[in-house]
Amino acid sequence: MSRLMIVVEFEVKPEHRNAFVDLMKNHARLSRTEDGCQQFDVLLPQNDASRVFLVEAWRDQAALDVHAKLPRMAQNQETYGPWLLSRKATRCIAD
Repeated sequence: MSRLMIVVEFEVKPEHRNAFVDLMKNHARLSRTEDGCQQFDVLLPQNDASRVFLVEAWRDQAALDVHAKLPRMAQNQETYGPWLLSRKATRCIAD
């Protein structure tokens, strides 16, 4: 069975990077406890302090749908929205 993978790339305003990273690390920690979450990592590029990546693996679309509807998702987005310059999400299938 294939896993659903998501790679999210954030470009963060420099003055908010530390707060954003802290928020995302906590979000990743909580997400890893969810049923169907197989991986949730926060990656910090060594040569670009403006970027933060999330790498997520979900058992299936149903598990991701439950995750997406959690109240903290909207709360996090409301908090970090003004901190971002851009956001790009790429969905992949890992066989």
